[in-house]
Amino acid sequence: MSHSKPPRHFPDPSDPRLTRAVEGRDHLGQRQSLRVVEERPLTIFLNAQEIVTAMTIGDYPEYLALGFLRNQGMLLPNDVVTDVEHDDDLEVVVVRTARATSYEEKVKKKTRTSGCAVGTVFGDMMEGLEGLTLPQAELRTSWLYALAKAINTSPSLYLEAGAIHGTVLCQRDAMLCYMEDVGRHNAVDKIAGYMFRHGIEGADKILYTTGRLTSEMVIKTAQMGIPVLASRSGFTAWGVEIAQQVGLTLIGRMRGQRFICLSGEERLVHDADLASVPEEDRKHRRKGAEA
Repeated sequence: MSHSKPPRHFPDPSDPRLTRAVEGRDHLGQRQSLRVVEERPLTIFLNAQEIVTAMTIGDYPEYLALGFLRNQGMLLPNDVVTDVEHDDDLEVVVVRTARATSYEEKVKKKTRTSGCAVGTVFGDMMEGLEGLTLPQAELRTSWLYALAKAINTSPSLYLEAGAIHGTVLCQRDAMLCYMEDVGRHNAVDKIAGYMFRHGIEGADKILYTTGRLTSEMVIKTAQMGIPVLASRSGFTAWGVEIAQQVGLTLIGRMRGQRFICLSGEERLVHDADLASVPEEDRKHRRKGAEA
């Protein structure tokens, strides 16, 4: 994959392909126009084999396909991708590799996850965690607060229309790539595809998500080699257990000055002056409750 300086992608809530105006009536019986997020199918092929159909907002199909295949272990780190072809009319994306591939048995072992938009994980994903050691990176609380403020105030479909999840690849206190989708699994797969396409290593990165910290989110973050996963939402018990098993720093319920770390606290450096960190305003709390 390309190792040239990667582009920085951020949400574009003005993109007409991503939302649609819908008319309705409010609780007072008054007519209202509301923009709602689009949702469309995308079928992913690896060479000649159909792998999965995902429900997605439709942006960055190449990253979504590459990231999904990478996180499912179907694309190997040293695989040479010879072509990625997207047909918008057929709602299909085909990833072609120099290596011959066959994953018939693996595709049969699909497991439906707890994620929205029918997240899908394959039965042997846990095998990719055996022997995995994440880097002992430093995590400053000042970076967390700076990132939370920047992400919560950045233009996004999340703030504009709700009903969507965001995932952000960060380095120290800077956002590198911000992806959104109807399912948090799709959003993180887009980040994984972005990293794979541009040869980006995860050792010094932070992954921030607006969604819940579930087992699949933890597994995918660990497989991407990222040592820190943070969210404004809560945890599942299995997500915490797996994070502790692989040594992932897991931070949730990030709202204003508050957060809780349930795994990997040894990376934390408490350098922030809380007096300078404002409480989160009502607009962001309301949008967070919708996620």
